[in-house]
Amino acid sequence: MANFVHWARDLNDTAGNAEFYPNVDKRALFRDGYIASQSGHSRGSTADLTLAQADGRELDMGTPFDFFSPKSWVADPSISAEAHANRMLLATAMRRRGFRGYDKEWWHFTLRGEPFPETYFDFPVK
Repeated sequence: MANFVHWARDLNDTAGNAEFYPNVDKRALFRDGYIASQSGHSRGSTADLTLAQADGRELDMGTPFDFFSPKSWVADPSISAEAHANRMLLATAMRRRGFRGYDKEWWHFTLRGEPFPETYFDFPVK
C-alpha cells in the first residue's frame, strides 16, 4: 500500500496514465476516493478481485481493475449489459459471504465486522 500511495503523490510519475486514469487528474485521486492513505487493505480486511472462467479468462467487467474513472463505479450506466450483470454477480456473491462493496470500485470488497477496524498494519508479507 505504501508504494501505491507514494506513486499517487508523485505528480511527475505519469506512467500508467493511459491505462489507469486517462480521464482523471492525478491530483484528484485521493480527494475523489480512488486512493486512500490508509485503507482496509492494510488491515487485512479488504480484497480486490474479479470473476474469471475456469480457464483463467477474466469476465468483462466494463473496465480493467484499478481503473480510476466513474466508469469503474458499480452502478455506472455506460457499461454493457454483460459487464453490469458480471458486476452484480460479483457483488452479490461477496455480500452473501459477508463483504460489502465500495461504490466507486467494482473490484473492492471489505469484510463486514472486520477484526481490526482501527488498526493499520505495516509489515512485509512473505
